[in-house]
Amino acid sequence: MYETKTKKLGEVGEQVACDFLESRGHHILDRNWHAGHLELDIVSEAPDGVHFVEVKSRTAPVTSGLTDQVNGTKRKRISAAALQYLNRKKLNGQEVYFDVISVLFDDSQTVVRYYPQAWIPLYT
Repeated sequence: MYETKTKKLGEVGEQVACDFLESRGHHILDRNWHAGHLELDIVSEAPDGVHFVEVKSRTAPVTSGLTDQVNGTKRKRISAAALQYLNRKKLNGQEVYFDVISVLFDDSQTVVRYYPQAWIPLYT
């Protein structure tokens, strides 16, 4: 039951994030894109390039910042998935951004925070 409730919260949060991005001129290319065990929450295209967006959704109260949950390990996995995405979709050569959107559901309000260019991956 908890997993279903959490999954539903994540789906609603991702829809809120997509609506937020679209209102700012982004075109959603993909949602929940998978490559094996790797996943991308949202891939969008804006005039400045391709954005890989990690979405974190929670209900209030929260004990830590939602963006804190996108740690080094998570960033590496998203970066690896993004590289596969770019290669498979033949989007190489475009500017790439790694963003985070946090969606906090607090009683009657929804608080969306957008962190563009949250990190720059290091490819070795």
